[in-house]
Amino acid sequence: MTLTTLRARVSSAMSRIDAKTPAHRDRAVDGLRALALLAVPTGHWLLGGFTVDSQGALHNASPLSAFGFFAPLSWVLQMLGVFFLVGGYASVLSYRRAQERGVSTGGWLRGRIARLGRPVLGVTAVWAAMIPLLYALGIPATTLRTGSTLVIQPLWFVGIYTVMTALTPWCIRAAHRLGAWAAAPLLGSVAAVDFLRYGPPSSVMPSWLSLLNLLPGWMFAYQLGVCWGEKRLGRRGAWVLLVGGTALFALLLLAFHYPTSMVGVPGEARTNSHPPSLLVLALAAAQSGAAILLRDRIGRLLRRPALWAPVVVINLSAMTILCWHQTAMLAAAVPASFAGAIPGLTAAPDTLAWTATRLAWLPLFAALLVLIGRYARGFESPWRRASRGRGVLAGLLAAGFTAFALGLA
Repeated sequence: MTLTTLRARVSSAMSRIDAKTPAHRDRAVDGLRALALLAVPTGHWLLGGFTVDSQGALHNASPLSAFGFFAPLSWVLQMLGVFFLVGGYASVLSYRRAQERGVSTGGWLRGRIARLGRPVLGVTAVWAAMIPLLYALGIPATTLRTGSTLVIQPLWFVGIYTVMTALTPWCIRAAHRLGAWAAAPLLGSVAAVDFLRYGPPSSVMPSWLSLLNLLPGWMFAYQLGVCWGEKRLGRRGAWVLLVGGTALFALLLLAFHYPTSMVGVPGEARTNSHPPSLLVLALAAAQSGAAILLRDRIGRLLRRPALWAPVVVINLSAMTILCWHQTAMLAAAVPASFAGAIPGLTAAPDTLAWTATRLAWLPLFAALLVLIGRYARGFESPWRRASRGRGVLAGLLAAGFTAFALGLA
């Protein structure tokens, strides 16, 4: 096949995707979701590294430990604010369409939970089955523990998102009652907990207090998305979010000395993301404001088939990307660990050269994710042939893997 023929086929495929897109499809929202989705593997692949010990086992490491000036990169790659904003917006549209078809709230919720749960159950069950095999093939137990931790790490979002989805009807009522101000109590709740855990009372506060930020911290942007979907948040509110969020972000960094990185840094006592601090909400507010203001411009750009087709492909593989991107990186790093410290892959991320070489590895990680995704995407589809026994087995395997990854087994 010549290059000209390949280009013609790709162009034809893009045109077909564009032609099949319904006229009412909100391309801007899909584009924002795709951008936020791609930020997840990109962030994990760039800001996560490994070291190899004397026994050849892999350990997690981060370039942020050696290079604090990389922290602003996490401000760009931490796009969960946009992800939850779009999630709230999409949930409103889905819920309204279900109501129009006569689907009950419970039926709608079961469908949404199944779409989220199948891929998570799939990846954890597969890993549970792989661990004994990999150990028998000589992969060190420490490497398997490291890999399991990385695989389970991004899946926390599914549980939080499921709870938010269940609360969507109440979020809609709050949006109608309070408008965009419905998100303000969530911001206030996180601010209060941050004051208790970081302010003068911190010495007498229990360690579990930070967990109180888990739901309101991530639900802030989701509620904004619900308000946006219900047309209770427009351009004026978006400007308030952009300017106010940026100002609060700067204030927290400069005056209250919040950690600069949006992701956890090994060895640091405080982290912004687990659970979310007020800095995460400030960034989410600024990102949400910018996304709403840029919506029309993004929509016009995505009228081009060459830009729209990749967005469609990414959105169709959303859960596959989320669930399997760490496995793709491990598929390269684990075999390489037998060769020792390889720059940008298994060598310690403590030199600037590591950054350059890690960038060179990204295409391989992406190619491995595409290869894995060809088979893993089946977990996103309804399991028509799955018997109750197979479902129970998959659940048990997933539970066992989760216990292993969290160090409970």
